[in-house]
Amino acid sequence: MQTSQSSTAQTLLSQLETTPEWDLSDLYQSFEDPKFQQDLDRLTQTAAQFRDTYRGRVSQLNSEQVLAALQELEALGQKSGYLYSYPSLVFSADTRNTEAKQFLDKVMEALTAIENQLLFFDLELQQLDDHKFQQLQSDPHLAKYKHYLHRINEYRPHKLSEEVEQTRNQDSLTGRQAFVQLRSVHLGEQEYQPVTTPDEQTAATEAELSALLFHPAGQVRHDAYKSVRQVLEQHNSLYSYILNTLCQDHRIESQMRGYRSTLHKQLLADEVSEPVFQAIMDGTGSRFDLFQRYYRLKGEALGEKIRICDIYAPWTTENGQQLPPISYKNGVETLLKALEQFDINYARRAEEFFLKNWIDAKVRPGKRGGAFCAYSHGKHSYLLLSYTDDYNSLFTLAHEMGHGLHFAWIDDAQSYFNSNPPLVLAEIASTFNELLLLDYLLHNAADNTMLTKALLTRQLEDQLNLLFRQSTISRLELAIHDRAAKGSFDRQFVNDKWMELYQTLCGDAVELLDEHQFDWARIGHIFFKPFYCYQYTASNIVSLACYQKYREVGKDFIPGYLELLAAGGSLNQVEALRKYVDIDIEDSTTIRNALTYVEGLLDQLQATL
Repeated sequence: MQTSQSSTAQTLLSQLETTPEWDLSDLYQSFEDPKFQQDLDRLTQTAAQFRDTYRGRVSQLNSEQVLAALQELEALGQKSGYLYSYPSLVFSADTRNTEAKQFLDKVMEALTAIENQLLFFDLELQQLDDHKFQQLQSDPHLAKYKHYLHRINEYRPHKLSEEVEQTRNQDSLTGRQAFVQLRSVHLGEQEYQPVTTPDEQTAATEAELSALLFHPAGQVRHDAYKSVRQVLEQHNSLYSYILNTLCQDHRIESQMRGYRSTLHKQLLADEVSEPVFQAIMDGTGSRFDLFQRYYRLKGEALGEKIRICDIYAPWTTENGQQLPPISYKNGVETLLKALEQFDINYARRAEEFFLKNWIDAKVRPGKRGGAFCAYSHGKHSYLLLSYTDDYNSLFTLAHEMGHGLHFAWIDDAQSYFNSNPPLVLAEIASTFNELLLLDYLLHNAADNTMLTKALLTRQLEDQLNLLFRQSTISRLELAIHDRAAKGSFDRQFVNDKWMELYQTLCGDAVELLDEHQFDWARIGHIFFKPFYCYQYTASNIVSLACYQKYREVGKDFIPGYLELLAAGGSLNQVEALRKYVDIDIEDSTTIRNALTYVEGLLDQLQATL
């Protein structure tokens, strides 16, 4: 076994000299792959057959027949996922690839038509009388679909007729989804004013410029910050028009379906109660003093007031040097060692991503900004990021790998309908991975005071981001969706509200630059899916609770944690957290403990100054 592991490690190391581009061949070989069109044709045919077999008959099916139908639907959903993933991933890696864009449009149109063929099944289930539906929910043949049926039941008051549902799906292609794609395409086509560092390195892509926000030179940070926001300012009217249109579409849908608001619609989808959402917003809103205290300390250490472009500046440049870069190869080795200390099998599953080229980490023009994990049920996940040889990139890799490992455990245990975890659960493994990496790095940096301080402050800045910046984004969404309920808004409304909210967060601790008013347009989630970002806050709170339990209990924590990951979407997330790791997100103490954890880190930091 030791020899095999050593051989595997050598194979892996030989592949890591350069940042990789992913290999998508286990989806399809290329757009010319005949299997692509064959699968699409076969899927269309199978969906039509399913409709012919079951439409108008769902109320007559017994539990075994409902089970068979659900399994057929899962197979259709899985294949749809493969067909969507391939062009979507190619396009994300290069938003200037017109062929990928054309294929993505073609597939989305075809899959929408297929989805419309299948809409009837859930609708007919929802039309069952209460007694019949409850019989299905309690039938042992359908035990593994119990939560799935519960979710269908929750949507019963908000579903429309089949004809209207089909129209909504079709309209999305040239409506909501088209506007989301427009923003992605437009951003991908932008050119940025290059910034050259004192050592003659030039950054010109969004990823490279964002990495310069960690540079020790204040002028470099300022120039990099302005370069990105100048593009956002130039297109401020366009992005605000897109955002307003999307918000109006959500408003119209909420009214059609009988939701009280867009927030109500989204919380139902997220399986989060309004009291929990409000507790998170109130809890974080009551402790802006932590954010302000940290940046006052940082300003004192740097000898100048922190500007918004300086919030990621290094605390120290010992002997005039910034933190050394960390190459992709060294980053991967470091991450795998950190995961091995948690659990060897967990680390081996992570190693597979590198051995099989499931990661695209190369920096290049036209690549979608940010990072993500895309999961295909029955196969595996693909990770996208732009690795820029720094610790921030390493933590991003750890974060996305957490998602990939989460889905690996789900794939082992769950069928398609149970494979999508609620979003609070979906972010736990990613944050947990970052905490594992942090502890490993701190342990190995015991004699390196510069690195130790940099890692501690990075952790604090991550916590402040997750607890306060992400919840501030949701405060912006509360404002714009409330405004959309009364009528259209323009760019000035969004710009002013964003600055107002950030001023409240920052107080007098951070100076806001004028360009910050345009910064909201960088936040993809407010376009892709409303009220996504508070879930980063909620999930971080739960992740901290999990990690504190792990440090208290040790290895005995691991089996329950892995069962939590494997549960996917098969249980209500509040129930799953209680069952597997004994954490109650409905208890306000859980929120207070997370904020107290951050306060403790601040105390530790202040003691070293």
